[in-house]
Amino acid sequence: MKLNYFPDTDSLYIDLAQRPSVESQEVSEGVVLDYDGEGNLVGTDIGHASRKLDLANSSRLTFLWKPRRKLEPIKRFND
Repeated sequence: MKLNYFPDTDSLYIDLAQRPSVESQEVSEGVVLDYDGEGNLVGTDIGHASRKLDLANSSRLTFLWKPRRKLEPIKRFND
């Protein structure tokens, strides 16, 4: 797992795999999950990260948001 914070856009990208993203799903305002071609989660993009996370303590990130709806399963391309 790799964390990339971009202060100019106040966004945090959590890179979970080195596979490319082919589909994205916004699960909450400014929170986007990225999936690979097999439907596996490969990353999370968090916009306005300083409003949603405690970035002062990098050893512990606390999410301050709740999903606005139930997450739907991602349909795989070869289904």
